Amino acid sequence: MAEIIQKDGTWAFDGDALRLTPGRDKNVSLLRRELGELVVPLGALAGVSFEQGRKSGRLRLRLRDGADPLTQATGGRLAEPNDPYQLTVESDRYGVAEYFADEVRNALLLDGVSPDPVAEYLLPGPPLPVSASAGDGTAGFDGERVRLEWNWKTENAKANAGTRTIPLADVLGVEWQPAAGLENGYLRFLVRGAPATATPKYDPNAVELWGFKKDPLMALVAAAVQARLPHPAAEAGVRKEPPRLTGEPEPAESEHDALLRRLRELGELHRDGVLTDEEFTLAKQAVLKRM
Repeated sequence: MAEIIQKDGTWAFDGDALRLTPGRDKNVSLLRRELGELVVPLGALAGVSFEQGRKSGRLRLRLRDGADPLTQATGGRLAEPNDPYQLTVESDRYGVAEYFADEVRNALLLDGVSPDPVAEYLLPGPPLPVSASAGDGTAGFDGERVRLEWNWKTENAKANAGTRTIPLADVLGVEWQPAAGLENGYLRFLVRGAPATATPKYDPNAVELWGFKKDPLMALVAAAVQARLPHPAAEAGVRKEPPRLTGEPEPAESEHDALLRRLRELGELHRDGVLTDEEFTLAKQAVLKRM
């Protein structure tokens, strides 16, 4: 088992799945704290990387397109502090982060996981019910219907219609856009029979967002709805079963040599003091098991 513990959170990998737990540090974002612990199956990953910086580094997971409703709903527009698939790493734990990334990368190769898109969600999305208040309203979802309530800042043209309840069967899609510069953001539901021609400020099926601290929480509502809509890739002919890598298998010797090389690297990290005795023992055992 590979594990890295930081103020920003704890990531653990048991060979089959990654468990991502947000930290309790005050700098951890509201979205990540509300989302809570995530269990990401190995088959949902397209890759992993670690980037070093002068004061801190960053572990990043890249998910396969279509595997995660949160990533699908936000379209890569989540800012780094709100992205649950990134972990800030302190400089004195760079060696552990590199080892963690190598373990995940090796598991992807050994299991033959393809980075290709999938046609079904491999993560469940935020738990229900879910609700968030930001901008000019409150959006909630209980699994069967979306509920939009307005506040004193809502334009009269939208507020006068009162609380909006939308059955899930009438929702064709969901859009989440963060505020950027002078442009406001929004959470918009595309509803059957109601063309989205009005701006979010006047659209009764949208909450307008102004760039405040709680805005990203609306992405949780978007993801919960997205997880229960037909998968966007299903109609595009993407295979339902997660595809495997094709081609001739690598000779057993190359895999064996890679594991021997990893053992040598772990020994060097241990001698240099990067890995503690306990971390070195656990890492060595994991490699030996693969051999």
